[in-house]
Parts: sequence; structure tokens; C-alpha cells
Amino acid sequence: MKKVFSNFIQGIISLVSSQILIKIFGAMYSIYMTNKSGFGDEGNAIYMSGYQIYALLLTISSIGIPNAISKIISEKNSTKDYRNLEKTVKTAIFLFSIVGFLGCIFLFASSKFIAEKVLEIPEAKLSLMVLSPAIFFVSITSVIRGFCNGENKISITAKSQFIEQVLKTFFTILFVEIISKTPNNSTEKMAAIANFATTVATFLSFIYIVHKYLIIKGKKINLDGNYYQNERIINIIKKILKISIPMTATAILGTLGKNIDSVTVVRILKKYITEEEAIIKYGILSSKVDIIMVLPLSFNIAIATALIPEISRRKVQNDLNGIIKKIKFSIFITIMIAIPATAGMFAYSSQIFYLLFPNAQNGSELLKLASLGIVFSLLTQTINGILQGLGKNKIPVYASLLGIIIKIICNIMLIPINGIYEKGAVIGNILSSIASFTVVLITLKNVINIKIDLIKMFFKPILSSIIMIIVSLNLYNFLIINNVNNKISTLISILIAIIIYVICGFVTKMLNKNQFLESIENTAF
Repeated sequence: MKKVFSNFIQGIISLVSSQILIKIFGAMYSIYMTNKSGFGDEGNAIYMSGYQIYALLLTISSIGIPNAISKIISEKNSTKDYRNLEKTVKTAIFLFSIVGFLGCIFLFASSKFIAEKVLEIPEAKLSLMVLSPAIFFVSITSVIRGFCNGENKISITAKSQFIEQVLKTFFTILFVEIISKTPNNSTEKMAAIANFATTVATFLSFIYIVHKYLIIKGKKINLDGNYYQNERIINIIKKILKISIPMTATAILGTLGKNIDSVTVVRILKKYITEEEAIIKYGILSSKVDIIMVLPLSFNIAIATALIPEISRRKVQNDLNGIIKKIKFSIFITIMIAIPATAGMFAYSSQIFYLLFPNAQNGSELLKLASLGIVFSLLTQTINGILQGLGKNKIPVYASLLGIIIKIICNIMLIPINGIYEKGAVIGNILSSIASFTVVLITLKNVINIKIDLIKMFFKPILSSIIMIIVSLNLYNFLIINNVNNKISTLISILIAIIIYVICGFVTKMLNKNQFLESIENTAF
């Protein structure tokens, strides 16, 4: 049991490590583009509007697939049904290569209509066109990542994501620099070439993960498994779709929240301010704020990703005690991430914007407001993974749908209010997260006999976060008073804040020290 639990933590640490590195590299090209002459907030609006539509189609064709495949593969491994395991993977690759190809063709063919009629940002057409091939490669990559997760090879998924991000950062900066030096360059062309870098990076990551898949597949050929009747392909497809469609629907609704902003914010604001001002405000919201806000969500996704195959495996083995332990542990880890993230972004919003976007600092008040929804978003993300592992795939869909409805209503009602404008979209995100969290939490308590003392779980992280902020803010003010550079003061203060939080974590015994260190030592990233 200790080894299994340690492996579970190793999977989380591996993915969290990759996400930290991914976000560091992601911040590089985001900061570069925001501060790039001729790009800025307007370029971000064009870049992100196209990317959000791509992300929506990507969600339809692939996003729910890794979790669905990992769930099936973990169940097959638990029963040693290796023959049908291999057949399942091959069927999934074939099925979603078709889905990805259709998504690619659709996005390319409809790019002009989407840019002009849906987004009302005609400059996004070229961005949509160059992103379309990436849908095909990601669809297949997602299946193989699910296979690796189900095989308890989560580090391969982490590495492939890391490779993709590094290449995306490199090619984005390289391509934008090249296009900016050419005659007749424009913000539209720079946004398009930045999105083209995504396609190139996706293709190279695809090559890497296919190579790893072939190696793992070769090692499984000689394994002695139990005899099971050969499953029909049509039954395999039905099973994949039965699991993947609700998971994909949940992911679609999550992505749709961003698309609601891309469709409504500019459209509504144009009635009250100039079109240029509306695009810039959306650029601030979609690029600066969302990119920073996605950091804790990206780290926390590691928990949900590791949870689904683990809980599925334990469910097949009827290990209720093991399931409950993992649920409690995962929720607590989520809270440990969410509380300091909320405190840090709320307290340091203006400093973070000055540090990251010195040439375009507008929007820090949006980050301060948006940080209030982090706890609910992260807990919803984790509990969704728990429910999906337990086979309750439809509940996250219903919860997300409720959140989307609230989001739409808030955008329509709040954005037009003078003095609120883009803040209305942020408030909508917070209320949407609260609604979704309420649904999944109530369902979890009804589905499994588990007592979750959220107040007790919150106490130590909140106490540690308060101490963290008090110490670090006093240090920041001391450095500023003594004429230390603002950026240096911010970096030192944030670093000290992290150290203080970790120290408080061990002092208050939030984690088992020996188990945590053992997991880090055995984690291969």
C-alpha cells in the first residue's frame, strides 16, 4: 500500500514539476509578445481570440481523451487483460485520428467565417488557419498520453508536455522576431506566426510521444495475462465514447467559458466604448490575467490526472479504504496549492504586472479580483477527477453547464455597467466556479461515504498563508524604503514567501515529511 501511495504522489510531483517548467517557458513568450513593439495588448487580443477557438475544437477532438483512455487502460492492467488493452489503444488511435482530421479541415475551411462573424476580429483569420493542423496531431497525442497515464508512466506525459512548451516558446520568439524584421510586417502577421509556432511544436511533441509509445508497447508483448474473450471493435468504440464523451463535454464547457469572453466582451463593450478600446480590454483579460490565473490550475491538473486511473484501479479491486485515502489526500493538496496562490496573487497583483508586463501594466486590479475564485476552481477540478474515476462522468458535465449558464448571464448583465466593464467577466468567472464547486461537492458526499472536514483542511494552509504574506510584504516594503529596485524587491519577496510557506507547512505538519521526500527522490522527470 505504501509503494502504491508513493507512486501516486510521484505521478503528481512529476506532472507538477513539468507544469512549473511549462509555465516558466510559457511566461517567457507571453511576456515577450506583450512587450514586443507592434504587438502588445492588441496583438494579444488577435492571438488569443484565434487560440481560444482552436482550444475549443481541440477540446472536442482530444482533451477528454487522455483521462478516458487512462481509466480504461488502468482497469485492463488491474485485470491483466493485455490483449484487449492493446486492441483498445489501436482502436482509439484510429478513431481519434479521424476526429482530429475532421476538426483540422473544419477549422481551416471556416476560419474566415469564425473570425468575421463569431469573433468580430477579422485579423484572427490567419491565426485560425495556421493552427488547424495541430488539431490532428494533438488528437493522436492525447490517446497515447492517456495510455501512458494508465500504464503509470505519467512522467512520459509530463516530458512530452514540457518538450512541446519549450519548442513552442523557442519557435514563437524566433518566428515573431523574423516576421517583425520583414517589410510590411503587421500585428496580424505576428499573431499568426506566433500561433503557427504552436502547430510546429505540437508536431514535434507528437513524434516524441509516438516513439515512447512504441517502446512501451514492445515491452508489453511478452507479458503473461489472464484470458479474456477478444472484444469487438464496435464494443471498444462504444466503451471509449461512453467514458470520453462526458469527460470531453466537461472540458468543452470549461473551454467554452473562455470563448464566452472572446465572443461577448468585445461585442458588448463596443456599444459603450470604441472598438479599439474594447479589443485592448479583452486583450488584457484574455492574455495577461488568464495566463497568470491558469498557473495554479495547471499545477493542480496533475492531481486530477493522477486520480482518475488510480481511483479506477482501486474501484476494480474494491479497495474502498484506498479510494477514501486518495480522495482526502488529493483535496488537501489542492487546498495547499489554492490558498497561497490566492493570497499571493491578491497581495502582489500590481507588483506581478509591473514585473511581467513593464510596458503594458494595465489590468492588475482584474488579477486581484480574479484570485478570489482560485480555491473554488481548483477544488472543482480535483473533485471532477474523483467523480470521473468513480464512474460518475455526467455530474461534472452538469456542474460545468450550470457554471456556463451563470457565466453568460453575468457577462450580459454586468459588462455593460459603467465602471465595471471587463470586471463583469471576472465576477462571472468567480460565481460560475462557486456554482460548479457546490454541485460536485454535494455529489461527492452523496456518492461515497466520506467525511471531508474542509474547515480543518483549510486551517493550516490559511494560517501558513497569512504568515507568508505578512512576512513577505513587510520585507517588500523594507526593500522599497531602502531604494532597492522594484522588480528585484518583488522577486525576493515572492521567493521568501514561498520559503516561509514551505517552512510553515512542515512546522504545522501539513504533509508527512518522510513520505514526501521519498516520493521526490523516486520521481523521474
